[in-house]
Amino acid sequence: MAPAPLARPPVTDLWLLAVAVMAISTSGPLIAACTAPALAIAFWRTALGSAATWVWVGARHRSEVQVLDRLAWRRMAWAGVLLGAHFATWVPSLRFTTVASSTALVATQPVWAALIARRRGAAIPRRAWIGIGTALVGILVLTGVDFALTPRALIGDALALAGAVLAALYVTVGEQVRTTTSNATYTAIAYAAAGLALLALVLVLGVPLVGFTVRDWLLILAITVGAQLLGHTVVNRVLATTSATVVSLAILFEMPGSTLIAAAWLGQVPPWQVIPAVVLLFAGIALVIGTTTRPTDPPSETPPA
Repeated sequence: MAPAPLARPPVTDLWLLAVAVMAISTSGPLIAACTAPALAIAFWRTALGSAATWVWVGARHRSEVQVLDRLAWRRMAWAGVLLGAHFATWVPSLRFTTVASSTALVATQPVWAALIARRRGAAIPRRAWIGIGTALVGILVLTGVDFALTPRALIGDALALAGAVLAALYVTVGEQVRTTTSNATYTAIAYAAAGLALLALVLVLGVPLVGFTVRDWLLILAITVGAQLLGHTVVNRVLATTSATVVSLAILFEMPGSTLIAAAWLGQVPPWQVIPAVVLLFAGIALVIGTTTRPTDPPSETPPA
């Protein structure tokens, strides 16, 4: 039986969720601290993540891969391209705006996913529309504050929002495959497609993929192991016994988590003016998640970031 939408999770799941949120919260600060080119970071996190996942798939899901049909391959490849595009926009956003603003804006993925679902004919509850409106007001307030501080930040805000929309598209395509394909197989193929798409992009743009400092390589490895593998792997484990609604609401704490890490480690203390905007975003996204997520859904609200 699927867990009820707002049922209290088992104690073990609460601890696992805390670990997952902490791991995911390190992504933004680690990227901001890394001096390697943003697109190179995006490529290596997907390439290394795919390689690590393929080891598991080769050992446990080889027969599943062998029977995949062409439609499944095409959908997973397309999902991977969208995931690569997500990273190609969100990761560079951290070069223009703060971790707090970028993380808050990319977390609006559920809002765009709900609007995409509406475009495809799904019914959106009234409370979800209220949440969408609240989140959009929060976006306007946040971007207005950033622009007042420095016009350059508006570029980062736009890239983070584009990353959120692309993440919603990635999830929309991926959900069609996840109903019949294991998460490990889907992740391995989608990450590989994302890596190939990003590789083509960096080659066209002439972005270097090697020659970084040891510190940067260690940061890229930490991004891959922490946010990419540990964070989302633990999230998928928790979804077996805790509803997607609770998990998605818990992951919203990535916003304050990343902000606190960036403030303590990088000295990126956000101005007090952003607090009302983040509160509006948090409340709006929580409303959308709480009224549009079913207990049997996959973790579609989890930002790939």
